[in-house]
Amino acid sequence: MRKGILFSLIALMMLFMAACSSTSSGNQSSGNESSGEKSADVIELNYAFFAPAGTFPAVQMEKWAEELEKRTNNKVKVNTFPGGTLLTAENMYDGVANGLADIGLSSTTYEPGRFPLLAVSDMPSGYPNAKVASKVIADLVNEYTPEAFKDFKIITTFASEPAYIQSQQPIESLEDLKGKQLRISGATTDLFKELGAAPVGMSQSEVAEALQTGIVNGYVSSREVLKDMKYAEMVKYITDYPLTVNTFVAVMNKSKWDSLPEDVKTVIDELNTEMTDFTGDYLDNYVGEVLKWSEDEHSIKTVPLKDNENWTEIGNKLQLNAVKKAEEAGLPGQEYQNRLKELVEKYSQEQ
Repeated sequence: MRKGILFSLIALMMLFMAACSSTSSGNQSSGNESSGEKSADVIELNYAFFAPAGTFPAVQMEKWAEELEKRTNNKVKVNTFPGGTLLTAENMYDGVANGLADIGLSSTTYEPGRFPLLAVSDMPSGYPNAKVASKVIADLVNEYTPEAFKDFKIITTFASEPAYIQSQQPIESLEDLKGKQLRISGATTDLFKELGAAPVGMSQSEVAEALQTGIVNGYVSSREVLKDMKYAEMVKYITDYPLTVNTFVAVMNKSKWDSLPEDVKTVIDELNTEMTDFTGDYLDNYVGEVLKWSEDEHSIKTVPLKDNENWTEIGNKLQLNAVKKAEEAGLPGQEYQNRLKELVEKYSQEQ
């Protein structure tokens, strides 16, 4: 009898424990579902860029991501992919169009045939710095949006500071430049052919070795690379004459943009102009620091041109050629150049 009662009690206890376990499991499952629902509410965006982290466009990318997450109270999470880890310069815009990334940042300067109007403003235009160049080109992109961007949402636009010759021997005239092998990219190639140099095309990652082995005597770039790419260890001179700029445009896949809530779209639109200004200011300040560091640590010297009028004449000629190409493509090249000059004057005076 007692044994029967004991077994009955044990059975009841086991049933009770099983019920508790089931309830606990159910609650845990419910908690997981709740967590999953929360997670599903977060909008994830993948943002690709071709150059390494730490370069000024990548700094802009990280700042944009940080601001978007903060201003949406973490409703949006941005995954950044610098250094060509998701898309490269060669397939950036096409990759975004095909949904391989939600957002892509690339330089239109690398594709002058695809962006004929922007090729005009990439030419030497009297930009004093990155801030003015960025504001001018952002306005031009808004007013004369390239056909190639019609199926994208433009997130922001900015530019490098003008490029400068950075070389192992001083270049103070066209005579000094003649036959010099310089690493050139984009629209700068045609300009330097006209100036008499021997342009060499190669990726940024190949430049250091090319300088060390004598394949090139220097390169043409904005000056932050002296520190970012450690070129200050391999060159000794900067020619004090501003040349072309690189235009950068970040775009979002149109379908992704259309899928976003209105409050998120509003924040992204607010950041458009803010990031133009941020990047220009950031780069100009950083270049100032780099120049001082290069002079103090590596004795880099800046040398003036003796015949800058000749350089300006050739630059103007190349810009007119770009205007003609745009007109031949059915685009308002001359109108664009006139507006470019107006904006350069306007923003230079506001400095």
